[in-house]
Amino acid sequence: MALRLNSKSGDDDLEVQHEINVTPFIDVILVLLIIFMVAAPLATVDIGVNLPASTAPEQPRPDKPVFLTIQPDLAIAVGDTTVARETLPGALDAATNTRKDQTIFVRADRSVSYGELMGVMNVLRDAGYLKLALVGLETPAEKK
Repeated sequence: MALRLNSKSGDDDLEVQHEINVTPFIDVILVLLIIFMVAAPLATVDIGVNLPASTAPEQPRPDKPVFLTIQPDLAIAVGDTTVARETLPGALDAATNTRKDQTIFVRADRSVSYGELMGVMNVLRDAGYLKLALVGLETPAEKK
C-alpha cells in the first residue's frame, strides 16, 4: 500500500492511497511471454521434409498428434524417432497407447513415390490404424 502525506491539513496524518501498482504484474506477463516464445518452436516436429501443397481448408489439430514421417531416403519416423518398417506397428502402439482409433498424421516428402506411400499405408492398415490424415502445405485456393 502506498501512503501519501496530506498537505492540505496541518496535521501529520498519513492517508492511504487506494491504487494498485501494476508494474510487477506487467513484468510477470512479459516474462511469461518470453517463456512461451521460446517454448513454442520446441513443440513442433523437427524432421524436415518437403511437403506437397494442398488447397484443402485447414482442419482442427488434436492436442497431441501422432506424426508418421516418410523422409526422402524412405526412412520412417514416428514423432522424432526413426523406426524400421518391421517395427512400425509396435512404435505406433507405443505412441498411441494402443488406441487404434486415434488419427495418424502421415507426412511424406514430395520426392517419395506413390508406391512407397501406399506401402506404408498398407502397413498401417494391417496394424489396425484406419484413421489417417495426409499432411501437406497449405496454399490459398484459387478463385474462379
